[in-house]
Amino acid sequence: MTHPGGPGDGQADGPADGPRAVALEIAEAVENLANLWSLSAQAAVLRLSLHQLRALRALEVTPGLNLTGLAERLDIGLPTASRLCDRLEAAGLLERALHPRNRREVRLSLTTHGRRVLGDVAERRARALGEALAGMAPDERAALSRGLRAFLAIRTGEALRPGGETPEA
Repeated sequence: MTHPGGPGDGQADGPADGPRAVALEIAEAVENLANLWSLSAQAAVLRLSLHQLRALRALEVTPGLNLTGLAERLDIGLPTASRLCDRLEAAGLLERALHPRNRREVRLSLTTHGRRVLGDVAERRARALGEALAGMAPDERAALSRGLRAFLAIRTGEALRPGGETPEA
């Protein structure tokens, strides 16, 4: 493990289980996970860019977004979002429809093909992640799961139950 952006002798500052040392380990794991995620998405039937996948995912989670809402969600400019939607529409993954009560507003939604493509990508990602997790011992997978639940609970402000379980777990 090295220090990001600086010289390092491979050792983290402070205790091996301190927040900084663990953060460096997690950063390396996340980078590996992002690579696995990207490679599995690229193996899908229809190869999409990261921006295209993010746009489709945003529309899956929030159907009926307008162009402004999509641009804000993706943190991109309106012209970029418009070109992105043009390409997704041309590929048959997205459709535009006038808002029923405001004819100046255009709603964006996934097509059946778009939902299928997202499902394919999700399946490939889950399979790749499952193969990686299969190499871990069951107690390591359980510890990872508990740690991720605790991390998400802290980030979302949920309280954990004793034993590290979230209320809905």
